[in-house]
Amino acid sequence: MDLGLKGKNAIVTGSTKGIGRRIANLLASEGVNLGICARNQAEVDQAVKDLSANGVNVIGGVVDVMDHDAYQAWLKETAEALGGLDMFVPNVTGGGGFDPENWSMGWQEGFNGDIMGTVLGAEAVTPFLAQSKGSMVFIATTAAGEYFNAPMAYSSVKAAVVNYGSNLAQFLAPQGINVNIVSPGSIYFEGGAWDQIQQNAPDMYEAVLASIAMGRYGTPEEVANVVVFLLSPAASWVTGVNVTVDGAQTKRTKF
Repeated sequence: MDLGLKGKNAIVTGSTKGIGRRIANLLASEGVNLGICARNQAEVDQAVKDLSANGVNVIGGVVDVMDHDAYQAWLKETAEALGGLDMFVPNVTGGGGFDPENWSMGWQEGFNGDIMGTVLGAEAVTPFLAQSKGSMVFIATTAAGEYFNAPMAYSSVKAAVVNYGSNLAQFLAPQGINVNIVSPGSIYFEGGAWDQIQQNAPDMYEAVLASIAMGRYGTPEEVANVVVFLLSPAASWVTGVNVTVDGAQTKRTKF
């Protein structure tokens, strides 16, 4: 299936590893020019080198999304350097975790990273996407919609991202911009959260595995496949939806 992406431009934040990197990999393989960022210079340099091997233009930046002024400035500069922007994925997260002795753990990071990284990112790129009739995809989690393990900030801030994305889709539709959300379930990759849980909390790892109807953890590539489809012109009349990618891990009816 031709997704119609060759020659288009995208920015993916937090894109040197994990789901963000797989999204960038797939976009580059489809002929998309990229702006990528992370906080580690060496990782950004390596990602730029790897992605450029696809014959596309790749602009890398060392950016702390929680430095909001610098973040918005980088987004605008990168979109201009690419010659315009068609797609945007704000992928940076403050992360998960819960400390029963410190219930405030992760809330500030989640607000600044997940929520404001999404809101301010969308604000910065909207003028460019309005010109191209482009698209955004926000990354949430299935834990935003049901109980998972503990009352983590991560789950709640991602619920805010889902609500914001749904409302933003209505607001931006008249400008021809599509906004969708992808909510992954438990995704395993080397060095990722579930790799660490497998090593440090094997009972939890096995309990969650047993809850997944398909009998395995998902891969970041499987999430990237859905994200890139939603970004593409092939999904031109899809906006305001929250797509679950979880191997039937969640049990609620998804109307």
